[in-house]
Amino acid sequence: QVQLVESGGGLAQAGGSLTLSCAASGATFSFNTLAWYRQSPGKQRELVARISNIGTTNYGESAKGRFTISRDGAENTAFLHMNALKPEDTAVYVCSAVRLGSPPYWGQGTQVTVSS
Repeated sequence: QVQLVESGGGLAQAGGSLTLSCAASGATFSFNTLAWYRQSPGKQRELVARISNIGTTNYGESAKGRFTISRDGAENTAFLHMNALKPEDTAVYVCSAVRLGSPPYWGQGTQVTVSS
């Protein structure tokens, strides 16, 4: 049974930093892609960043230049380093893990709140 567990969310001030972690347990293989999405009330879920098992990264527009996604080698652990946080970054951040040919796995999410 694969489980994704996020941690590291919380309250930050505008301009501050937070680092989120996503650990996938129960998998006997390396996920092709680990990603972070976020969702806030009244908005659609949006991609924040994703990273492949060979380190290729993609970022959503809101994250470019401020957030960095990293991965523990080909392990199923990903980190999202968030800098220069803005109040509009307030959302539930959800981790996703994808193995080619299979539906994605999703975590429960971790709340990030940025105060102005």
